Amino acid sequence: MQDLWVFGYGSLMWRPGFDYAERRLARLHGYHRSFCVYSHVHRGTPERPGLVFGLDAGGSCRGVAFRVDAAKAETTRAYLQEREQVTAVYVERMASVVLTDSVQRVEALCFVVDRTHQQYAGALDFDRQVDLIVHGVGKSGRNPEYLQSTIEHLDEMKIADSELTKLWNAVEVRLHQSELSR
Repeated sequence: MQDLWVFGYGSLMWRPGFDYAERRLARLHGYHRSFCVYSHVHRGTPERPGLVFGLDAGGSCRGVAFRVDAAKAETTRAYLQEREQVTAVYVERMASVVLTDSVQRVEALCFVVDRTHQQYAGALDFDRQVDLIVHGVGKSGRNPEYLQSTIEHLDEMKIADSELTKLWNAVEVRLHQSELSR
């Protein structure tokens, strides 16, 4: 039995939900963070989906790698399968990530979007993303909070993402407009 590394790129960065021995900034090559998954559970419903991140093919993604002690590896993996695989929209994959404070590479558990799954949204236009995020609510809360928390944690890690910031600004404007029209 060996330690397990887990790569987080969305809510796992700020709410891992499992015990870990080490948390390091990391980069995964070959995939990028994308709002490409219709959320039917955590940030939306089948009738009114939200939008959550997936690791989609191409590019690279900066996030967090968590090292879990070997004694807790199986429990952690089971927890993550229950949390991330509610609708089986992700494919569990071990992939090489670079720990960015060194040149060390580790094999980490990643949840990559399944492009053949019905919840795969692909590359949606900007206004559609804003609409889904503004109106999405699921068992884990409101969709705007998910985007805001992700941006805040990326900022804390000194990871700038101008596209996500632009999206958040548009979501804030739309939310403010909704409040004014009530």
